[in-house]
Amino acid sequence: MQNDVDFETLKTEAEKEIASATNMDSLLPIKGKWIGKDGIIAGLMGQIRTVANDQKKQYGASVNALKTHITEKIQEKISQIEDSRSAVEWVDLSLPGIRPKAGSLHPITRVIRQVSSIFEKMGFSVESGPEIETEFYNFEALNVPAHHPARDTQDTFFVTQDRVLRTQTSGIQIRTMQAASLPLRMIAPGKVFRVDHDATHSPVFHQIEGLMVDKDVHFGHLKYILRLMMRELFGQEREVRFRPSFFPFTEPSAEMDVSCFQCGGKGCKLCKHTGWIEVLGCGMVDPNVFLAVNIDPDVYSGWAFGIGVERIAMMQYGISDIRAFYENDVRFLSQFSFVI
Repeated sequence: MQNDVDFETLKTEAEKEIASATNMDSLLPIKGKWIGKDGIIAGLMGQIRTVANDQKKQYGASVNALKTHITEKIQEKISQIEDSRSAVEWVDLSLPGIRPKAGSLHPITRVIRQVSSIFEKMGFSVESGPEIETEFYNFEALNVPAHHPARDTQDTFFVTQDRVLRTQTSGIQIRTMQAASLPLRMIAPGKVFRVDHDATHSPVFHQIEGLMVDKDVHFGHLKYILRLMMRELFGQEREVRFRPSFFPFTEPSAEMDVSCFQCGGKGCKLCKHTGWIEVLGCGMVDPNVFLAVNIDPDVYSGWAFGIGVERIAMMQYGISDIRAFYENDVRFLSQFSFVI
């Protein structure tokens, strides 16, 4: 059988065909013909079973030598084609390049960083804590009584009988007051969890809470800091107002509104024709909260606030459905690549 295959003739034929190729388009078919899956070399290897046993070793070596030689010639030809192409192609390095499309920060991340930056400039630290909290840190230390509706399974995700997915980042404030020395300035951004899900509420959302504890701290300090934050977020012309409210962990308590940036306070659909948009809850720290962490409320006072990150992002970017933040739709997220 071996005498029927003239390896030298095949070698010469392959060399001529490879040499005739002038570009990659003409070389690739030649490569496939000789060393492709169904090429001549593959066919020769398939014929080895018909070769006499005493000739199979020599036959196989001849086929492999031919394959190696053709492969080397093809690689040499590829190098020649690439070298010749480089010689004729001229690249003007002074021309602007094509920049790859850059990604961008998620709107939630942008707002968290923006708010954190505002408070860090005023000397506040940024603290973090566990997302699974004990009832003490999530409720008891915050002056939330045992039978308060917030502790019901309809409002809170219970992991075990006494551990919950935190419903606010206030637990971080409690832990920080236990560990840090006074005076204290801090904010606590992070995920929180509540049993709620519709176009404006999500069971998982982000919150930033702030706390300041010192001697002689009063409500005027709170109003000044929050007014400054709102004007940094929404513009220096933004007006704010405070309305009396109730929260178990602050007394007195208030809710803060900002003047509507769509109608300028005249009344529209966005502000429900009131001229104002509710943005956060705040107040002076209740003495019972200080007692829970062994701080003397007769010596120290403090204020706290809590703001929903998604709510701020929805107002900043004109988003009507909170669920858009979590759907990972590139078409939606790419709209914010222009925001620096």
